[in-house]
Amino acid sequence: MKRLFPALLSLLALFWLPACSSPAALNEAGCSQSASPCLQSTARIALITDRGRIVVELDGKNAPLTAGNFLDLVKRGAYTNTVFHRVVKQPSPFVVQGGDPQSAKAGVSPSLFGTGNFLDPASAAPRFIPLEVKLSSESSPRYGRPISGARVTDQLALPHYRGALAMARSQDPNSASAQFYIALSDLPELDGRYAVFGRVIEGMPVVDSIVQGDRLRKAEVLQVGT
Repeated sequence: MKRLFPALLSLLALFWLPACSSPAALNEAGCSQSASPCLQSTARIALITDRGRIVVELDGKNAPLTAGNFLDLVKRGAYTNTVFHRVVKQPSPFVVQGGDPQSAKAGVSPSLFGTGNFLDPASAAPRFIPLEVKLSSESSPRYGRPISGARVTDQLALPHYRGALAMARSQDPNSASAQFYIALSDLPELDGRYAVFGRVIEGMPVVDSIVQGDRLRKAEVLQVGT
């Protein structure tokens, strides 16, 4: 199986934003066709880790599908005792990544951490969500394919600033499931290619202290609809 990760991408060939379907049509396709609920407001989640407590705020206004998927998985307990299986701090701060449900299972080899997805108990099939990226000038997100351009960061509603909470995926833009990462620094090279859906609002020093192999002991909902 493929590992899911945010890759450092080349900045050599930059293009202006490509044409695509209307935002309204894309929003309908994203939320109405997803197996996970959308979040139309904000929500705050506490992540209790081996190193301490982190509070993240989900942005359902700008990333309703991705934020709703994460909130649903938190409510299901999908992140309990999962491992932070990928921590990249050298040569420069990059990401802390975790959320693979299979990393919480006894007997699973650590070599497989980062290859798992959330399995819907109703169907026993993996749940995947499409890439969701929103431009500040548009009322609804775009779905299904990356966008790129010389000024993408300036146009995104949710860029990869330090503390950004985003979904990990494989090379397929529509392969995000449960795994997430937190940006340890501004990462404009990932903008438009990976879905940011929230940010750390408390406990960034805790994020900085996490090392590979630490666990997310529990994720709990603090507030919905702020």
